[in-house]
Amino acid sequence: MKGTKELVRADKPRFVTPFEDMEKWFEESWMRPFSLLRSPLWAGLRPAEFEEFSPTIDMYEEGKDIVVKADMPGVKKSDITIDISDNMLTISGEKKHEDKVEKKDYYRYESSYGRFSRSFELPGGMDTGKAKAHLENGVLEIRIPKSAEAVQKSKTISIE
Repeated sequence: MKGTKELVRADKPRFVTPFEDMEKWFEESWMRPFSLLRSPLWAGLRPAEFEEFSPTIDMYEEGKDIVVKADMPGVKKSDITIDISDNMLTISGEKKHEDKVEKKDYYRYESSYGRFSRSFELPGGMDTGKAKAHLENGVLEIRIPKSAEAVQKSKTISIE
C-alpha cells in the first residue's frame, strides 16, 4: 500500500482594501449589534457572563415523526422549557456553569450564565398533543408525530 497523500487547500492571496473590511464590520455590527462583544479586541476583557449560548438544532423527518435534536451540553432538564403553540416550537432555557477549585495553596471560582431561546415553525398536520421529549448526554430529542390525516395525504411522486 502506498503512502497517503494530504489534501492541501491553496488559497490565492487576495488584496483586501480597508474599505471592504470596514464595510464588513459595519454590516456585522448593524445586523447583530452585540457581536461587537465577541470582537477579538475585547476578548481578554470580556467576563464569562457575557458568553453566548445558542444550541445547535437538527430537524428532520423519520418515519411518521418530525424529530428535533438540540445539543445542550451542561444544561439540566429542569432548566429547559419546550412550548408548542400555533405550529411554532420554542425551546428555551438557561445554562449555568460553576467551577470551584479549592486546594491548600489557592482558591478559584468561575461561573457563567446564559439564557437561550430558539423557535421553529412546524409543518402542518402535526399531532402536537402526542409530542415527547428526552434529554440524554447533553442532547435534547423531541419527537412530534404526524396526525393520521397528514400521513394519509402523503404521496410519493416518481421521477420520469
